[in-house]
Amino acid sequence: MSSSTTDTGAKATGAKPKQFQAEVAKLLHLMVHSVYSEREVFLRELISNASDACDKLRYEALKNDKLMQAGGDLRITISLDKKAKTLTVADTGIGMSAKELADNLGTIARSGTQAFMEQMETAKKKGDKDVNLIGQFGVGFYSSFMIAEHVDVVSRKAGTKKVSVWSSDGSGTYTVSDYDGEDAPERGTSIRLKLRKDAKEFLEDQRLQYIVRTYSDHVSHPIYLGDEQVNSGSAIWARSKSDVTEEQHREFFGHVAGVIGDPAMTIHYRAEGRNEYSVLLYVPGEKPFDLFDPERKGKQKLYVRRVFITDEAEMLPSYLRFVRGVIDSEDMPLNISREMLQDNPTVHTIRKAVTKRVLNELKKCADKKPDVFANIWEAFGSVIKEGLYEDMERRDQLYDICRFRSTTSDGKETVDLAGYVSRMKENQAGIYYLTGDDAGKAEVSPQLEGYKARGIEVLLLTDPVDAFWVRTSLGYDGKSFKSVTQGGADLDEIPLEDKKDKKDQTDDAATASLVAALKTALGDAVQDVAKSNRLTSSAVCIVAGDQGFDRTLEKYLAQQQGKSSISAPVLEINPDHALIAKLAERAGKGEDMGEAARLLLDQAVILEGEVPADATGFADRLSKLMQQVYD
Repeated sequence: MSSSTTDTGAKATGAKPKQFQAEVAKLLHLMVHSVYSEREVFLRELISNASDACDKLRYEALKNDKLMQAGGDLRITISLDKKAKTLTVADTGIGMSAKELADNLGTIARSGTQAFMEQMETAKKKGDKDVNLIGQFGVGFYSSFMIAEHVDVVSRKAGTKKVSVWSSDGSGTYTVSDYDGEDAPERGTSIRLKLRKDAKEFLEDQRLQYIVRTYSDHVSHPIYLGDEQVNSGSAIWARSKSDVTEEQHREFFGHVAGVIGDPAMTIHYRAEGRNEYSVLLYVPGEKPFDLFDPERKGKQKLYVRRVFITDEAEMLPSYLRFVRGVIDSEDMPLNISREMLQDNPTVHTIRKAVTKRVLNELKKCADKKPDVFANIWEAFGSVIKEGLYEDMERRDQLYDICRFRSTTSDGKETVDLAGYVSRMKENQAGIYYLTGDDAGKAEVSPQLEGYKARGIEVLLLTDPVDAFWVRTSLGYDGKSFKSVTQGGADLDEIPLEDKKDKKDQTDDAATASLVAALKTALGDAVQDVAKSNRLTSSAVCIVAGDQGFDRTLEKYLAQQQGKSSISAPVLEINPDHALIAKLAERAGKGEDMGEAARLLLDQAVILEGEVPADATGFADRLSKLMQQVYD
């Protein structure tokens, strides 16, 4: 690439090459050397950007109609020069200044970029040409470099005279300079792609018509190829539900969600009455890359009478941020500012009604299409459960949607709370749960033994948010939530299913002697030592005390506060275990329990999936014990 002349043939004034941001440079390298099979998505991305630019100008023109005086109607134009092997996508939208060209095209401030690049590299190593990575991550403009060896972006911001050009061959640098070409736009942006030798298919009119009608037919601004408009140009959400085909929904879903594929669920309706508005929302079939962005903002687009207002109105609560689509109000003023949206009563009413409708539709899907809902829950259940913690008003509605792994479910199978309650044992005190950070570890936790022996179902809660919502919940259907790892296990009123499990290895007096000896030996390392009725096969386990938090929640809180330790646990011993019986016998004879006590505590900590506080001491004690066994 020359720093003095761009591919447009226009003279560049003082255009010194600038380095791309490191992430962009790496991304462009992947694009240039991409093995991605569906390269046609570049056109969808450019048209989508052009449509957004037109939407932004239409919104700004509500406050300053002079912005529309030059440049004509809002439109998108695709033109070809087969001799020069160039394809140009132009719009009459808001346009960009020289600074905006550099800021928007030279840097990326998106959390998903690194994830995209890692998955792209993985796919390339596997030789996988069909993964939907471009569509999944929506890397937009940069997808042009899959088919172009050189890109020029010429732009004039609406209401200004200066025209600038951004130019690059994707090799690591770009230039931004003044533009004085005869084809300078009166307003908006023109993106000219010099196509690669293996991209000649994109110089054919029929090929481009097919791509536009497949991916961009829904765009509300007219798209011209030469003199012919090639899209229908009508707002899909304003049409009757019966007039929209599944293919059209697929196209529009790709536009609003930035992905290729079918939505898992479509919600399309028109509300009439005190407030009139149209709703077209989609639940994606898989997780979007930004699902766990710290801002946790929704991605629904707000329109007023087909005029785009913002995609930051947060029309749904954050725990439904994965839902993508459009809400179009007939009642709000067109000149409403983004700042006014937070206090607008119409917006508040629509938010409340649409949230209720989305939750109802999810419940309906769960009841009537359990296989479809199972996939939705697998992808977004951990996010939906945030509502159990944040949205007290709708908690009961959310309870009907939520699904959980339990000790009676197999594989990815889940249970609902209504089903759990129907299976509760006589005299069962509440809905029992076990929190943790790993489902596999949770399933084999020793704290579950006494519950399993009595046929009591326990919910396995392994998402971080689980540790929080169960603390604030008032219960379900009159039943409180009870942790199996905190406080005493109130199991005495429920008989064992196999009474042979009760071995009576030692008496209460001997157990009491051992408990006292262990307390003395362990000191401040434990809150207490207690006889357990939750253990049947393991010798020991650790639990949290009656007061305070369970250990999982305390660990999460400690991590957030940068702490490395949590409060001392309660050590529970199984009086029916042969080892405990033997130790009780020795404790009764006055033998020192120091080494045994620390080994028992370390064993319980390891069973919990944690690391002993003194790993070296644990290894030394274990070595000594093994030497004694083998001497």
